[in-house]
Amino acid sequence: MGTSKYTPEFRADAVALYRASPGRTYASVAKDLGVNHETLRVWVREAEQAAVPGTAEATALARENKQLKARVKELELEREILHRAAKYFAGETNW
Repeated sequence: MGTSKYTPEFRADAVALYRASPGRTYASVAKDLGVNHETLRVWVREAEQAAVPGTAEATALARENKQLKARVKELELEREILHRAAKYFAGETNW
């Protein structure tokens, strides 16, 4: 992607203006600012996603957590099998 002609400060101000005008549409606020209404909509959506801390990170952590829990369950099962095998063979050698 190329660089934007709008500064982060301008974007933040545009989002704040939209949020401060509850009765106005994206199109009307964007027209006043001289930007495309879809551009403003994207900025507002990005700001909302940024306001929810770690949304993408939370999803990645949840996926990793699920994988790790499955791995722990597998290792616990293997440990139980080895424990039973050790008891079995220890019982066989004690005549």
